[in-house]
Amino acid sequence: MKPATTILILAPHTDDGEFGCGGTIARYVSQGARAIYAAFSAAEQSVLPSLPRDILRTEVRSATAALGVKDEDCLVFDFEVRRFPELRQQILDQLIELSRKYNPDIVFLPSANDTHQDHQTIAQEGFRAFKRTTMLGYEVPWNNLDFRTSCFVDIGENHLATKIRAVGMYQSQKHRSYANEEFIRSLALTRGVQIGKRYAEAFEVVRWVIS
Repeated sequence: MKPATTILILAPHTDDGEFGCGGTIARYVSQGARAIYAAFSAAEQSVLPSLPRDILRTEVRSATAALGVKDEDCLVFDFEVRRFPELRQQILDQLIELSRKYNPDIVFLPSANDTHQDHQTIAQEGFRAFKRTTMLGYEVPWNNLDFRTSCFVDIGENHLATKIRAVGMYQSQKHRSYANEEFIRSLALTRGVQIGKRYAEAFEVVRWVIS
């Protein structure tokens, strides 16, 4: 089985990829893989009134750079937050273009059991666009109705620290109950215990292709 040389992270909104698989991104990049980060919305409508509306566009570039993603590989599209279901075809077209352009070895996307309407759309249309590719659904516990821990990635302290640093770039999101080191570290510790490692990130296997 050949190692992954290109991974693609599908983030409905800026920061979803860092929360869901930041440690895994850091690990793959440290091993020489190219990471493409595609965020479908900068959620301008959800930004606190006291902050610039485009602040997440700046923050996502700082966060993904901390993970080792090159600036040209951080893509931010303009779909409006909470309107993904009605924009389904346009989103699918964009996903198909990503598949054609980057031909990734592994795609990380939201769990099929994620209850957020935008996350559901990316999970469903992502499957349609990448059904011939290995896909892993990442964990965001505050949205998951259910989550099957059917795949684990062993991440070291350095990868976890990189994830925490990346999440910390989102100053606009620091009021969220899950946007803090204590929660991120405790979840990684819990997943690590499940596989006898210090830290890990868990995923649902959506499709696993061995070639």
